[in-house]
Amino acid sequence: MDIGIIGAGITGLTAAYDLTKQDHTVTLYEARPQAGGLAAGFRDERWEWPLDHFYHHWFASDADVINLIEELGARDRLFFPWPTTSIYHQGRVYPLDSPVPALKFIPVSQLHRAIRVLQFAPSPLIDRLRVGLISLYLTLTKNWRPLERVSADEWLRRAVGERAYDLWWKPLLISKFGAENYQDVNMAWMWARLHKRTARLGYFAGGFQGFADLLVERVQAQGGEIRLETAVQSVLPTIDGRLRLKTAAGDIEHNRVIATCSPQEMLRLSPSLPADYAAKLSQLKSMGALVLVLALKHRLTEGHYWINVPAGEGLPFMGLVEHTNYVSRKHYGDDHLVYCGDYLPPDHPYFDYSKEQLLETYLPGLLKINPDFDLDWIRASWMFTEKYAQPVPTLDHSHNIPALKTPIPGLWLANMSQVYPWDRGSNYAVEMGRRVAQEAMK
Repeated sequence: MDIGIIGAGITGLTAAYDLTKQDHTVTLYEARPQAGGLAAGFRDERWEWPLDHFYHHWFASDADVINLIEELGARDRLFFPWPTTSIYHQGRVYPLDSPVPALKFIPVSQLHRAIRVLQFAPSPLIDRLRVGLISLYLTLTKNWRPLERVSADEWLRRAVGERAYDLWWKPLLISKFGAENYQDVNMAWMWARLHKRTARLGYFAGGFQGFADLLVERVQAQGGEIRLETAVQSVLPTIDGRLRLKTAAGDIEHNRVIATCSPQEMLRLSPSLPADYAAKLSQLKSMGALVLVLALKHRLTEGHYWINVPAGEGLPFMGLVEHTNYVSRKHYGDDHLVYCGDYLPPDHPYFDYSKEQLLETYLPGLLKINPDFDLDWIRASWMFTEKYAQPVPTLDHSHNIPALKTPIPGLWLANMSQVYPWDRGSNYAVEMGRRVAQEAMK
């Protein structure tokens, strides 16, 4: 078949890899100047490796992406450090996952996290016990279906008590989904976050852009074509059963089309979608993502990789990630690389800020993390935004997900809203890409 794929992110590239492997003719259309989508990166002239636009890692349990990397013959480029992830509370940073040698080889990695929870001094012992046991239970149970019928807010409040919930989970839910959405998020989403989490975190030599570039090489070697800076303007069915893609360079027709864009973008591209399918797309909500990336002359924190910043702590961002406390800075010209990130509604004014305005906004938070921080530490800075980054899974979300196969013959949709109950991420982009490729080949 002759198949067009809209979007050369990890989902589109994975689908293209499987389809070209089966000798189908595949053309990918990517609006941006590089492949990779949300996993794409950028390079400073001093660096050996590109750096991801948005901070990324894999868990040791991310079987889909690990299996694909092995299939591509690149297992030697995948490595799993054991960084320290932490939480900020009342002016202090408390480690939650850190390399405790005696626990490195325990099969149930959440046991390690449960023990760290017990050491979180600001919380009373009884609350720490309840949070640790609930975290362990959610890691071990596989029955998530009943959990989507209740909100995370209600379930966790009941399971760990008001005091522990207000300290642990509520601020993190608000940070992730905003005050307007957090009470609507179902508990199956929280289950998935804890169920798949491991303390060991994986990375790819050359960054996530290196992984995307490897997929690009294989797709092209198998006969696929990737057209960068080629935005698709519309997708329309033809009278002879094909699909016409309209681009600035002209119209192109394919037997099949796989769109890997957001639900909102799909509505814009395909106005001929039937009303019931279009209604499902329009009801899906998502949060945007925004990061400020700093290349510093000095280390910002003492060994912390990922610092969760719960809402209400007085910091202007929800997470601080010091990438070079995870991946050696020898690959980045000895820079200390720090992300300050946040999830925000797509219409938030920060998305219209300049890099300088965002740095001015985030500066008080950086000083709270490290009072010695000075603007002279900054060698370079960058700002990246994405308005479709984090789907908001509401109650009974499995009933809200649109089918991969749209009602328009030959047109498929594959995006992060459809990987539920799992959270968005490149591991599930791989799984989604392989699944939609199989569907399209039937």
